[in-house]
Amino acid sequence: MAYRLALPPSLDGVHELFHVSQLRKYVQNDIHILDHSELKLRPDMTYTERPMAILDRTTKVLKNQTISLVPVSWG
Repeated sequence: MAYRLALPPSLDGVHELFHVSQLRKYVQNDIHILDHSELKLRPDMTYTERPMAILDRTTKVLKNQTISLVPVSWG
């Protein structure tokens, strides 16, 4: 089973069919409204995303190594 999504004209190069196994339940939230008008897609359907801010810095210690975890806000 698959769903066909109605995408805006600016995303006409994106495939509009998604298999059910790729979809997850969505809980509506007003902060999830996105402004896609600023999104500039290249002909190969890629775009540039730049980091806006570092949100936190933590360190995870494993048996043989230490890993730095740095969540970043992208925009």
